[in-house]
Amino acid sequence: MRVLVAGAGGAIGVPLTRRLREHGHEVYGLTRDPGRSRALADRGVRPVVADAMDRSALLRAVDGLAADAVVHELTALARTPTRHAGMAQTNRLRVEGTANLLAAAEVVGARRFLTQSIVLGYGYRDHGDRVLTETDPFGEPQGTKVDPHLAAMRATEQQAFTAPHGIALRYGLFYGGDTARLRPRLMKRRLPVTDGGVLPWVHVEDAAAATVAALEHGRAGQAYNVADDEPATLAEVFTALAGALGAPPPRRLPAWLLRLAAPYVVTTAVETNLRVATAKARTELDWRPAYPSYREGVAAAARG
Repeated sequence: MRVLVAGAGGAIGVPLTRRLREHGHEVYGLTRDPGRSRALADRGVRPVVADAMDRSALLRAVDGLAADAVVHELTALARTPTRHAGMAQTNRLRVEGTANLLAAAEVVGARRFLTQSIVLGYGYRDHGDRVLTETDPFGEPQGTKVDPHLAAMRATEQQAFTAPHGIALRYGLFYGGDTARLRPRLMKRRLPVTDGGVLPWVHVEDAAAATVAALEHGRAGQAYNVADDEPATLAEVFTALAGALGAPPPRRLPAWLLRLAAPYVVTTAVETNLRVATAKARTELDWRPAYPSYREGVAAAARG
């Protein structure tokens, strides 16, 4: 297939474009930064330079291209936001950016459309020990500051399902793609943690593998949970990563103190307790995580 990947230079975009090429697909990489064109070309990806938030410019950039699929992996999350306002641009990308990419899909003739979603759409709250499946409510408002985030997650999925072959991938929290950036902060104990709820996680390589599987085998109009086998707390993951890197354990802060500096992090990693089932992805996509838990994944990330 010919595949247009929006976000080809991002945390998941890099392993995704590599895996697509390994599977024999021709890949176009959408970037708004002309300076990234060389890096994309060096990876065998044909650059398409345009801002996904500028519909006219985007449609001009793809005019004349032909593709079978568009994959939406755009976020504005160079790092984890500390405050709810830090999600605003990503929310726009999930709402307006998805609409623009669907218009681009029509121009290039792509019938398949895959969008990045996230398991947090099930709700930023304590779900107890219940394991959620794709049939559970998604993106429902809670009457709190998270409502814009939930609405944006719901919007990207609902829009994707309007495509002839639309699919949503509800990823766990990513890790493994930003180890080099985190290492100096972990070494200096500048990434404090606190006790909190468990969350689904997925190594970026496993997320990329699931995305290729969904592109090739996923059913139209379906959402798939993509996570490893062992939910964990943020403290457990960062402590394991620090150990794998030879760094000291992260400092532990009380939740009330961390909330002052990073209210969004507390809402996500302390107040949310969430487990998801991945049987649907395993059965329909024939996908299994290469890293069954964060333990194997952080060890590989530290080596790589």
